[in-house]
Amino acid sequence: MASIPKEYELPVYLFHSGKNAEAYRFLGAHKLKNGRHVFRVWAPHAIAVSVCGDFNNWNENEAPMKRINKEGLWETEIDGVKQYDCYKYAITTQNGRVLMKADPYAFHSETRPGTASKVYAPGGFEWTDGAWMSRRKTQDILKQPVNIYEIHFGSWKLHEDGSFYSYREMAAALVPYVQQMGYTHIEMMPILEHPFDGSWGYQVTGYFAPTSRYGTPDDLMYFINACHNAGIGVILDWVPAHFPKDAHGLYEFDGQCLYEYQDLRKGEHKEWGTRVFDYGKEEVRSFLISSAVYWLREFHFDGLRVDAVASMLYLDYGRQDGDWVRNKYGGNENLEAVDFLRELNTAVFREVDNPMMIAEESTAWPMITMPPDVGGLGFNFKWNMGWMNDMLRYTALDPFFRKDNHSCITFSFFYAFSENFILPISHDEVVHGKRSLIDKMPGDYDMKFDGARLFLAYMMAHPGKKLLFMGSEFGQFKEWDYESGLDWLLLDYEKHKRLQDFSKALNRFYKETPALWQNDYSWEGFQWISSDDNANSVIAFRRIASDKKEMIAVFNFTPVEHADYRIGVPEAGTYKVVFDTSLKKYGGKKARLSGTYKSRKKPMHGCDQSIALHLGGLSAVYLEKIK
Repeated sequence: MASIPKEYELPVYLFHSGKNAEAYRFLGAHKLKNGRHVFRVWAPHAIAVSVCGDFNNWNENEAPMKRINKEGLWETEIDGVKQYDCYKYAITTQNGRVLMKADPYAFHSETRPGTASKVYAPGGFEWTDGAWMSRRKTQDILKQPVNIYEIHFGSWKLHEDGSFYSYREMAAALVPYVQQMGYTHIEMMPILEHPFDGSWGYQVTGYFAPTSRYGTPDDLMYFINACHNAGIGVILDWVPAHFPKDAHGLYEFDGQCLYEYQDLRKGEHKEWGTRVFDYGKEEVRSFLISSAVYWLREFHFDGLRVDAVASMLYLDYGRQDGDWVRNKYGGNENLEAVDFLRELNTAVFREVDNPMMIAEESTAWPMITMPPDVGGLGFNFKWNMGWMNDMLRYTALDPFFRKDNHSCITFSFFYAFSENFILPISHDEVVHGKRSLIDKMPGDYDMKFDGARLFLAYMMAHPGKKLLFMGSEFGQFKEWDYESGLDWLLLDYEKHKRLQDFSKALNRFYKETPALWQNDYSWEGFQWISSDDNANSVIAFRRIASDKKEMIAVFNFTPVEHADYRIGVPEAGTYKVVFDTSLKKYGGKKARLSGTYKSRKKPMHGCDQSIALHLGGLSAVYLEKIK
């Protein structure tokens, strides 16, 4: 066994302690000052390991590696290695099999169906987003407008021949579109290397490699740089919950369970056909934490949406009785995963300036967005799946039956400030027979568009940051299909173009109105006016900025028009409608805004003053006091 040089002692110690947040700087393939390349891999159960690739004609005997410590790190140096050379590790297992494995720490990979890693030296891209990164350091993202446009990179738009847009082509096409539409962030469904298009990127084999389907790592940096220079943040969908069983990947990497739990009652998601990371293993923690830090630090991503957190937290997630084992206290919590998530978030917030760490967590696990030192998991955002489920169920109802389901539009407010929520209408809600957002709306063609505008306006006024899946902004009717581009031809039809114009106007209004985002996570930013008019399916509430400026939002969830709908207002004065979803220019019937309403000393909703509104059917209005 070779000895470890002194300069390696610290990164090696930290790696085996689960504390190396930049293990990618040590493991994998790296060019040395002498022009040679060093390759390092962790394979403790291996009998022998060698590197084979383009540089040695894939000869398994040409470049044997030396084991450098008892914990199973292997290393070798090779001459004549070039940028983009393909390679794999030939790993001899204890039963004599030879496995050809991609490098877990590779920065670049072959394009599928190829599965080899590629030699790639990061660090050559010249960033010009310094102003954006400086602003991010000092901004409190909780008090900023956040309106996220979620995309699947390979199906937002395709070339006429069906080929993908590259990272650089998307910088030229997507970035101006998102900027024009007024979204604040793009969230990218996983673009980490994955072999199967149909997994949508959620079955990852390359945790440090952006998929080569769309270009090189530098090309992805170019895209993010363009986003930042256009004033758009970028969030990466990141997947630490599972990985696939592809032979070249992490699965039984050195002939035995290494990255995954050995006990299948913990180590397998049968419904997904994937394995589960062993969150109690220190080297696995270093691997995953390093991956998170890598994307945030090296690619300037502004945040990570952490996929399937619930599947990590619960030992019985997706499993039948008898198919899971209780923890040492007799519960169903995966204590190792809980500890890992706390360590992950602690490390990320220590290593990176003001990132967004977003948990996709679908249960009532407490304190997701509280710091670890008080018992929380340490995220700063959580998807509000309860709001999403309630609203989509309510939206699908015939308006006649909505009065009996009024709690669907009110219940979320009672827990709205228990976590730092994001309101998601994501890709998961527009596939597998769930129908697109606009097609969920009941009624005829026109009524669907009325319902879509009302839904988006309600979402924008509700406390919490926002996320909308691509195509919903202009009324994509068919379900999302990862193999097809969005139906951009729909914009040739008036209703779809006007819905897009509405989305643009609503996004702009949101960003320009601090009352709608400045106090998203405090009762100081919200107050009910009317929550109990289930007979009419109408609700009204106040959103309040830090300077006490207010926006009153009123929503009518039936097609019934009200000529004089009275609501209480907090002060005597004149109130002006500043936004109305039923205007003709958005696809509605009203020619212009309703104008102003002077309050009367007529008690209503606990207020001394009230106004009588003209409220269109299936519509929302926002009002502000002007004098």
